[in-house]
Amino acid sequence: MNGARTSNASRREAPRGRIDKRQAILEAAFRTFAREGYGQSCVREIAAEAGVAKPTIYNHLGDKEMLFREAMLAAVGRTSGAGLAALEQLRERGGDVRPMLEEAGHRILKNHCGPESQALRRLLNAEAVRFPDLLETIQGEGAQRLHDSLADRLARFALSGRLHTSDPDLAAEQFLALLTGPMALRTRLGTRKVSDAELRTVGRAAVDTFLRAYAPRAVESP
Repeated sequence: MNGARTSNASRREAPRGRIDKRQAILEAAFRTFAREGYGQSCVREIAAEAGVAKPTIYNHLGDKEMLFREAMLAAVGRTSGAGLAALEQLRERGGDVRPMLEEAGHRILKNHCGPESQALRRLLNAEAVRFPDLLETIQGEGAQRLHDSLADRLARFALSGRLHTSDPDLAAEQFLALLTGPMALRTRLGTRKVSDAELRTVGRAAVDTFLRAYAPRAVESP
């Protein structure tokens, strides 16, 4: 009976172990591709990074191209999740929108300037010609999802009278541009680490400019 219970437990644990191994391979692959580039990376090196045998990678993910695609999609899933979590600061509730926008902006910037986000953008730029369909997919899963979610939150603020805009999609696009636009220069294309204080300064400046355009209009007396 004990043997039967052990056998059943092993069968239950096997799928979890397979998922964990796949995740370890994808994370190792992304680190390797980010460090070496797609062309210079090899499956043997990725296997060593993941601590698995080379055939294990082929069993889980097929060839190098499929491995790259899946590693990139896993990375954008992690970074986009962090970006969407930043928008939790904009949940509908009373009060001034400025501190909510500043906190959300700061979190968006921290994610945007994080090592994984920087590496993802570098790889996308480097391999866009080789994988044009992947570029489109990742933009949809990453930047577009963040934009759409932000536009929804800004639309709610507009409906409650705390922002003034008839085009929340445009407002979201402009807010994200105000946040992330300066960062290519400030990070020197991802080669310079930006301090948290500097990120907060950029975020506050973005909110100041944004609210000059989108703050509620004062009601004129007749």
